[in-house]
Parts: sequence; C-alpha cells; structure tokens
Amino acid sequence: MEFEQSPIQGVILIKPKVFGDNRGLFVETWQKERYEEIGITYPFVQDNHSRSVYGVLRGLHYQREHAQGKLVSVSLGSVYDVAVDIRPDSPTFGKWYGVELSAENQWQLWIEPGLAHGFAVTSETAHFHYKCTDYYFPQYEAGIHFADPDLAIDWKISSPVLSEKDKAAPSFKQFCQALGL
Repeated sequence: MEFEQSPIQGVILIKPKVFGDNRGLFVETWQKERYEEIGITYPFVQDNHSRSVYGVLRGLHYQREHAQGKLVSVSLGSVYDVAVDIRPDSPTFGKWYGVELSAENQWQLWIEPGLAHGFAVTSETAHFHYKCTDYYFPQYEAGIHFADPDLAIDWKISSPVLSEKDKAAPSFKQFCQALGL
C-alpha cells in the first residue's frame, strides 16, 4: 500500500496493492492496523454505496453536527472526487483537493471529519463506496454550492446532473457568514 498526504491535512490518497491476473483482481480495501499506521484511527460505523450515471455531481456535502470521516472508493467506472477544508482554524481553510478514483486504479481517498465532500461521475456509470466514521443524520445535513466561484473547483465535466438540494446549496461566502467569519 502506498499513500500520499494531500496539501490538506487529513486528506490522504491511498493506493492499495492490486493483485490481478487473467481471472480478475483482488484488492484489500480495509485493514485496521495498516490504516492506523497512516493515521486513520477513527472507528467506522456505516458503509454506503451509490450508483450514478455520467455527469451526476453529488456534493459538496457535510454534517453540521456528527461530522463524518469518509474512506471512499470506486468499484465500477470513475469519478472526480473532491474534499474541501471547511475547518475555520485550519491553515488550508477554503482550499480543495481533487483526484480521479476509478475501478481501474482502485485508489481510495481518506477525508477526515470536518471537511466537505463531493464527486462527479466521469464514466458511463459509477459505483461509489463510502466507509463512514459517524452515522448519517438528515437533520444536520448541509452543503456548499458545487460551482462556488470562490472555491473554483474544476469538476472535469460539463452540464452536471444535480439534485434540487445541491442546486440550492449556499455559497462558500454564505457558509462563512453563518459561522460568523
């Protein structure tokens, strides 16, 4: 397993060993001791799986309370995955990191609690997996608009397909104002 610390503290790109042959492939997607060695010590309490078609953009999402750390990966297709630092005391507050996750590369992204997260599907279909450190609480669900000009994220797609909730998400400035920043 290889890992790379991103420019944002608490966002780690993980490149597991992939064993492949003419039958297919095998990859270890979680092993407590190995992941603890790179600083992922949170307990995981919930796994999620979403399937989306090309152009779907989900995010940027976070929970106001019960922040979720996420270990994310793709088992079919590809996505452009993005984490945004929304921790006011962080030196990288307002910065983002993005990477392509795919069934081909089998990479994972660790996103520490306290960051916003989203992804855009860049293949015909994608199966996306989240291993979460806290439960989903709809009453604490929140978001930041995916196309916020202050964040200027290049999502690698044009004409994204969005939920009504994501279309109506507040700007990063509005997020900051709500925090009193």
